[in-house]
Amino acid sequence: MMKLSDNPSILSPCVESLTELSGRWWVAHTRARNEKAFVWDLHRRDIGYFLPMVERTRIYNGKKQSVLLPLFSSYVFFCGSDADRYNAMTTNRLCQTIEVRDQQTIIKELAAIEKALAAKVQLDPYPFAVVGQCFRITGGSLKGMEGIVIKRTQKVRFVLEVDILGRGTVMEIDADLLEPV
Repeated sequence: MMKLSDNPSILSPCVESLTELSGRWWVAHTRARNEKAFVWDLHRRDIGYFLPMVERTRIYNGKKQSVLLPLFSSYVFFCGSDADRYNAMTTNRLCQTIEVRDQQTIIKELAAIEKALAAKVQLDPYPFAVVGQCFRITGGSLKGMEGIVIKRTQKVRFVLEVDILGRGTVMEIDADLLEPV
C-alpha cells in the first residue's frame, strides 16, 4: 500500500497549472492500474501530464487507510510533441493513445477539473456525459467554470465533462451560484 506522500503529483511538477504546458495534448489509455506508474515514467522523461486523483478511504486488513485514486481509471492526459508521444508509447504501460482534435476544448475541460481539485471540492466519477443545460458558476473560488447541471432533491449536482472520454465528474454546488450559458 502506497503512502499518500509517495504518490505522483496530479500535474507535472515543472508547472503551476496545466495551461502552462506547451505542445499537443493526448489521452493515454493505460493498462489496468498503471496510471501512476505511467505518470512516474512521464515525469522521468520530462513529459508534461495531468492525472486527476481523488482521496478515498479504503479498509485494508481491517484498518482504514487514505489512498489516492485516479478520477478516470485507465486514463492519463499528457502534453508534448510527436516525439514525446512516441516516448510515452515505449513505456509498455499503454493500450493506446487517443488523438485530441479539439485542443482548446480539452484544455478548458481539464482546467475546470484542475480548478475543482485545487479548491478541495468533493469530486466523484460520473459514468457518462449528461445531456442537459450548460451553466456557469458566477461566484466563489470556482467562478467561471462551466458544466452540466443535474438536479437531485434540493441539491444541485454539477457535472464537469471530458468530452473525448465520454465521462465526467460530479460535484454539488449551491444553485444561487449558477447562471445559464
